[in-house]
Amino acid sequence: MAKTAATAAVAVTMALTGCSTKANNGGSNGGSGAGGGNGGVKTDVGVTDKEITLGALTDLSGVFKVLGLGITQGNQMWADDVNKQGGICGRQIKIITSDSGYSAEKAVPLYNQMKTKELGMIQLLGSPILAALKKSMVADKMAAIPSSWASSNLDVPNVVMVGATYDIESINGLSRLQKAGKIKDGDTIGHIYIDSEYGKNGALGSKYYASKHKMKLVEATVTSTQSDLTSAVTKLKGAGVKAILLTTTPAQTASALGTAKAQGMTVPIYGSGPTYTPQLLSSPVAGLLTSGQYTTDALQVPFNSDLPKAKEIAAQFTKEHPDQTPTYGPMQGYAFGLVWGAILKQACSDGDLTRAGVLKAVRKTTVDTQGLTPPLDFTKPGQPSTRSMFVYQPAKVPGGLKMIGTGPETSDDAAAYKTPFQK
Repeated sequence: MAKTAATAAVAVTMALTGCSTKANNGGSNGGSGAGGGNGGVKTDVGVTDKEITLGALTDLSGVFKVLGLGITQGNQMWADDVNKQGGICGRQIKIITSDSGYSAEKAVPLYNQMKTKELGMIQLLGSPILAALKKSMVADKMAAIPSSWASSNLDVPNVVMVGATYDIESINGLSRLQKAGKIKDGDTIGHIYIDSEYGKNGALGSKYYASKHKMKLVEATVTSTQSDLTSAVTKLKGAGVKAILLTTTPAQTASALGTAKAQGMTVPIYGSGPTYTPQLLSSPVAGLLTSGQYTTDALQVPFNSDLPKAKEIAAQFTKEHPDQTPTYGPMQGYAFGLVWGAILKQACSDGDLTRAGVLKAVRKTTVDTQGLTPPLDFTKPGQPSTRSMFVYQPAKVPGGLKMIGTGPETSDDAAAYKTPFQK
């Protein structure tokens, strides 16, 4: 893992420039190809006449290292494709990758180093990391795409959230279980979640759904490093829950499934996107994962999707990393790149590639990710870029997931739900 992670990391030493005043050739608002010239565009941190530097502050050694690595590789695949097509605004894309190990203590000094070199961040992995850096990002006018989806962070344009938020995930997930006849109005349901921004935001959605459907919600909180979920599962069994939601780590998913089986629980289990990685299919709970008892979701298509762009990414990933078990990370990382591409092209068209100019461009940007994600709209302050998501069941296929249904889904409850900063 360390060797592969090092290969994925791109270290770049950049010379910074002040504002330039060359002629502007415009830009476009989406896609992965070249857009705009490099003239007449104001610049500041992370932009020269030849290069745009973005950062990736990810997890390559902590609890989400598998997903972090895949997302980072997808980021770089996007940058490589853009550069082959001439760059954006007449400039090549460079990515600097740093490993926080999912530790806020490590992330803060890393960010302080990165902020002097980068225009923005193509990836910022982890709710505790975003929580530790958000105030600094606002002060520094730094835009970042977080691999963290708490709707409580949608109060500022700096947080460029790609996909549905954790609360909407919970609402959509419970709605799907009810639509399938696995739960009904008035039931008791359980939610095991990490006592953090990640988990609490997921619980915001389960509380909303329970209130709308006269359900009793039983909550059990855990820490991100807690490996044994026996007490949490036992609590929910004692309460007679008819379904369990998980907003946890992948390792905790395995613990919850194993404990549920040991206690004779056969209720449906729905996990937030970060609760699963295909490496779990090599664990003792593989049979439970593929049995249909557990379902999950993601903001992007699976690794084995038949979509042309997805097939292109999968083929390139397999070529570059033949010995690595694929996840949905490369698709997600590439989609993050497409979003940054659209923002950069809008900023170029506006003649302003400064950090302040990028933040203004965010609010003008909608993105077609060529089917990798649902259509994304960043023009509505306080709202997620989409309320749709793909629903999955683990399977022994490339990428470890098979889609349930025919495409992204949005429940009526999720569509009606008002996020904390929605206007």
